[in-house]
Amino acid sequence: MVYTAEDKPINKSAPWHIFYERIGAMFGEDEDIEIEIDDPHKTVKLYVKGTDKAEALNELLPSEKVFGNITVHLLVIPANDENPSKKELFEMAFAGNPAFAFAAEGARGESTSIPFTYIAFNDCVVQYYADNLEDYYGNESTLLQEIAKDIFVEHPGVKFCTRGRTRYNFSKSCSCDF
Repeated sequence: MVYTAEDKPINKSAPWHIFYERIGAMFGEDEDIEIEIDDPHKTVKLYVKGTDKAEALNELLPSEKVFGNITVHLLVIPANDENPSKKELFEMAFAGNPAFAFAAEGARGESTSIPFTYIAFNDCVVQYYADNLEDYYGNESTLLQEIAKDIFVEHPGVKFCTRGRTRYNFSKSCSCDF
């Protein structure tokens, strides 16, 4: 069957609306986080229970995300002055989140001792509304690791992955893309 413009009008979502959906897909099931989106002011507020988790998210998430001439602000209340490791920050940020599997520290490959922190999510394909012409029905399907790469601040030595098989030696297994 061939679809034409008369069958369904093509509406394209703004990139920041897709970003809102990604935030919801990542944190929507977390009982400790309440998400409030203020689209007219381009602000996402994350109300976080627990000071450790709030501090971890404040450290790991960007304070703003730029989409051309539109800037979306992310607000998280910082809670304490501790200086935990990246692994500990992610563990605190994802405590109680069913999407999170584990965090591990290790070296990249067997022939190098460069330290990396691996953040593993449970095997799960998430689907959310993203009318960006990739899908006729306005859906986007992806892994949580791909969403994490988009919404978290880029940290050198941090790799996002999905729980599964790997050639690297962890106490738990993780399938990371390098």
